[in-house]
Amino acid sequence: MTDANHPQSIPLWADAAPGALSTRDEDVPTLTPFLPTSRPANPTAARPAIVVCPGGGYGHLAGHEGETYAQWLNILGIAAFVLKYRLGTDGYRHPTMLHDAARAVRLTRSMASKWNIDPRRVGIMGSSAGGHLASTLLTHSDAGDARSPDPIDHHSSRPDVGILCYPVITMGAHSHSGSRASLLGEQPSAELVTLLSNELQVTTDTPPCFVWHTWEDAAVPVENSMDFAAALRRAGVPFDLHIYQKGRHGIGLSDKPPFANVHPWARDLAFWLKANNFTTN
Repeated sequence: MTDANHPQSIPLWADAAPGALSTRDEDVPTLTPFLPTSRPANPTAARPAIVVCPGGGYGHLAGHEGETYAQWLNILGIAAFVLKYRLGTDGYRHPTMLHDAARAVRLTRSMASKWNIDPRRVGIMGSSAGGHLASTLLTHSDAGDARSPDPIDHHSSRPDVGILCYPVITMGAHSHSGSRASLLGEQPSAELVTLLSNELQVTTDTPPCFVWHTWEDAAVPVENSMDFAAALRRAGVPFDLHIYQKGRHGIGLSDKPPFANVHPWARDLAFWLKANNFTTN
């Protein structure tokens, strides 16, 4: 049984994942539940949930952008689910990563009763390349397939909110070259670059977003967040955009449990989540 101290990972697919290259651990995408232990103000109310996509340039998964975020979200009364998605360094390319993220949101909704989750309040959060994956799902989701023999596929993959932390957004001029190569290969077509430049894919159906970056980020230029926010503005999609002057790339929360000194973005996010009815505490 999953508990706060020893969460058990769940394979996204009961059988081999579509397109799996082998049966190695890295070929099995999973979701790890982190469920709040505190009692909400209304004990009978279903909790919001957020799928967390760690960064790592599509080459590895950064733990401080996965489990640590989940532990902090739990303090806000939010159920968190850390996604282990397949990586470019293990031989995968787009759209495998998008399929894993979409499946994670569908699986979370399908297990709403078991985990006491509100299926109408399921968000996605990602940092760096994980932010690119999150923004890809935010702009490339679907309503589900009611004809699929797999009941999990009946659920929508559209997140209800997006949280993007110093995200890679574009595959164009301001892209992170390592993330781009791991996701698309060394010589992607112009059409694929455009498709995965998510500032170009925002529509009126894109969910509300919280986006933050640092001016000092030397790995992923701040223009990624600024251009995505501008696209949200043009589409009439609500958002918060926070640009902090100081801070290297990959800073995460800059803290560990019990989170006495988190970076200001965490408190700004808590304020935004509460304003959007996405917390229970």
